[in-house]
Amino acid sequence: MSTARSRFGLAAALVAGAALLVLPAGGNAQPAAPVTAAAAWPQAQRGTVQASLPDGAAYRPGLFLDARTSIGTAATPDDRYLRLVRVGPDGAVRQLRRLPRSQHPSFPALTVTGDVLAWVESTDGGKLRLLTAGLGGTGAPRQLTTDLGRAEFYRSQYDLVIADGRVHWVAADRGDVTQVRSVALTGGPVRILRQPGTWKLSAYPWLVNGVNDSSGSTLLRDLTTGRDSPVRDAGARTITACSPVWCRVASLTRDGQNRIELMRPDGSDRARIAGDTAATVIVDVAPLDRFEVLARIGPNSELTGNNELIAVELATRRTVTVSPDAGSVAYRNGMLWWSTGNLDAVVWHALDLRTV
Repeated sequence: MSTARSRFGLAAALVAGAALLVLPAGGNAQPAAPVTAAAAWPQAQRGTVQASLPDGAAYRPGLFLDARTSIGTAATPDDRYLRLVRVGPDGAVRQLRRLPRSQHPSFPALTVTGDVLAWVESTDGGKLRLLTAGLGGTGAPRQLTTDLGRAEFYRSQYDLVIADGRVHWVAADRGDVTQVRSVALTGGPVRILRQPGTWKLSAYPWLVNGVNDSSGSTLLRDLTTGRDSPVRDAGARTITACSPVWCRVASLTRDGQNRIELMRPDGSDRARIAGDTAATVIVDVAPLDRFEVLARIGPNSELTGNNELIAVELATRRTVTVSPDAGSVAYRNGMLWWSTGNLDAVVWHALDLRTV
């Protein structure tokens, strides 16, 4: 039976009790006060999306194409179907797909490259399908395959990767083996490349290990060359999450304090960026290789479930307050989005980090 399972990083649990302390290069000076995103990045594109469609259905974005255009899910007004829709800058809604609610549908993974959108949909019993559609036209979606294996999804932008004319994903195999699967954007047979160990996709063509390891990532593998790059000098009592460019290291100090550091996979350029009450809020490490996105837990966090959303500029070590009171937070392909408000008045906000 095919399965689609979402996993959360252990690092978030480790640092969830941990106050943001961003240190300037060189060290002992007091950290500068955070600046607002509006002041720090006046040129950045940003937008808002209401949490309900014009027909009254609740809407949850799953992917932003730009700060005002999103792909997400909403039930039909009669609650008989779950829809995958595109919401444009003017609020216009285009239905891409709809599935009967009686089949308990979900859309666990979406990705986009250029004008091509690809997604996985799940129905009763974990039945999976991979489909694609063009964003520019009005044509019907096209099914690429139902042969997804025991697909694994981690709420990462790399759960599905479009590269070299193919859609790539990972699936569990028997024992301690990972299948790297792919299918052409034109359809056809699924290719399967088996890799000993438990891996997930990162920036193509890289894999990163440590999915089920309490210490996190220890190795990166280039699928094109087969070359392995070990993660060096993470240290004891740490949980490490890596991309090919940066690793986020969450650890406990000798006096029991939490801290978050970034370093290169080879152990160089290591710097502490947070500690105390900072927590990781997205799976992917160092968006665009330029920022680290964190939450700062405040006195009202347990009461409201919301936190201050912060981005640390890696080049300057400056802390930027993105939102003082963010609820759900997500990131894909340079787009950061979050919710504010309560159950009766939710608003989704988007920030295009590519325009910073």
